[in-house]
Formats: sequence, C-alpha cells, structure tokens
Amino acid sequence: MFARTVAARTSGTVGSVIYRFRTELWRYPGDAGWHFVTLPFDEADEIDEITRGSQRGFGSVRVRVTIGSSTWNTSLFPDSKSASYVLPVKKPVRTAEQIRAGDQVDVSIELVDVAST
Repeated sequence: MFARTVAARTSGTVGSVIYRFRTELWRYPGDAGWHFVTLPFDEADEIDEITRGSQRGFGSVRVRVTIGSSTWNTSLFPDSKSASYVLPVKKPVRTAEQIRAGDQVDVSIELVDVAST
C-alpha cells in the first residue's frame, strides 16, 4: 500500500507541523462502512514521538485534515495491525471529493499547537 506513498513534513503556522502524503483510501471490512487512510510509517513514528504525553483517549491525536477542498478537525487513531495511525474519512468528505475505497488520495495533516523540531 505504501509503494506509491510520497510524504513531506513542512512547517505551518507557529507551533504547528504539517505532513503531506499520498496513500490509498480503504474500507474497513464490516457492516459499518468506515473508510480510512493509513499514515506512512516514518510519519506515524514521528507523530507518535512529537505527541507523546499529549495524546488523548486510546492514544488518539487531534489533527486538522485536508483532502482536496475539504478540511476538517478529527483524530488519528493508533492501529496495532498496521503499526501506524489510521485516519477516518467520513462519507460527506468522500462524497464531496468523489473518492472511494481503492483510490489514491492526497492528504494533508496538521498537528496544531505542537512545538516544531
């Protein structure tokens, strides 16, 4: 899944860190129909290191996400199966951006109020 992933870390506003990457949107196998993207391993490791001690319940990390022209606030969740973080992508975003499971999507994730290193 990560063979076509391109990632970059850039500085955003003061105290923010932004990650940009391209990865596949996938659907969780179950009746609920949840869709996710999995973060590249290096970025997930860095996010874990940067946010250690400030993570929320279940190890979640608050982020601002942009896919296409859609931007929203949500959380990343640690996923032991992939040894990374997963990002849920809700139906209104998938509809607005005309994306579905199996599509490659460009994702921008901003960690807000985190000291840049």
